[in-house]
Amino acid sequence: MPNDRLKSYLNLHLIVFIWGFTAILGALITMDADVIVWYRMLLASLFLGSYIFFSKKSFQIAWDALLKLTLVGLLIALHWIFFFHAIHVSNVSITLSVFSLGAFLASLLEPLFYGRKILWYEVFFGLIIIAALSVIMQVEMAYFEGMLFALISITLGVLFTLFNGKLIQKHDSAVITFYEFLAGIFFISGYFIWENKFTVAFFDVSFNNWVLLLVLSSVCTAYAFTASVKVMKQLSPYTVMLTTNLEPVYGIVLAYFIIGEKEKMSVLFYAGAVIIIVTVILNGILKHRRRLK
Repeated sequence: MPNDRLKSYLNLHLIVFIWGFTAILGALITMDADVIVWYRMLLASLFLGSYIFFSKKSFQIAWDALLKLTLVGLLIALHWIFFFHAIHVSNVSITLSVFSLGAFLASLLEPLFYGRKILWYEVFFGLIIIAALSVIMQVEMAYFEGMLFALISITLGVLFTLFNGKLIQKHDSAVITFYEFLAGIFFISGYFIWENKFTVAFFDVSFNNWVLLLVLSSVCTAYAFTASVKVMKQLSPYTVMLTTNLEPVYGIVLAYFIIGEKEKMSVLFYAGAVIIIVTVILNGILKHRRRLK
């Protein structure tokens, strides 16, 4: 039904907007990056577990799959830790501009996972993105550390996305994400126990941080995840991918108006960011036309 497709498309934009808002929450929460991720995964797993239970899905999963999900859970936890740390040592705009490299990294790593050839235009667009990022780095060298952490984060993000691309073919998406979050909690908790971080002060979370963490784990994680799966019943993967590329746009604009002075960058930064975003969108358009042929 056309009406259902329109609703799904509008819902998809809301989801991408929410994902862009995630970076804002990371900047506003006054906690270390690893602590934010621990609380995020803990609360999100509770929300997802409740969703699976009340929707009467099965929690059962094979042991070999559970081992794979454990590895992916570690990648997700590290991805988020580096993501929030990048925001804390730089800002939202810098972090999300580097995240635009995700499509290029995926085009290089995807052939290794799925056995297809590397496409020439993906490499060409990747070089344009790297050139635009080099301009950003030259004019915003004060944020080099944040760029480095953001690069590590998006690399880990592409890896766990590719792993999930295979796992999702055999398992329910909500169930595998639930176990991945539990694995992430397990690994981070082990690190916290080793570092003696589980103190009274650790659990003394301010009211403001609690509110932000609840929004982050429920709306930006549990809801956005389940909703993104639902819209794919009506929309093509191309439409979903192309719209998702707007996440840096939403995030950078939101950061400019919500956070303020810290997010105001140079003209060359915004020029480089625009080049990156346009390049990523063109890459998606060419991919779609190639599939049609």
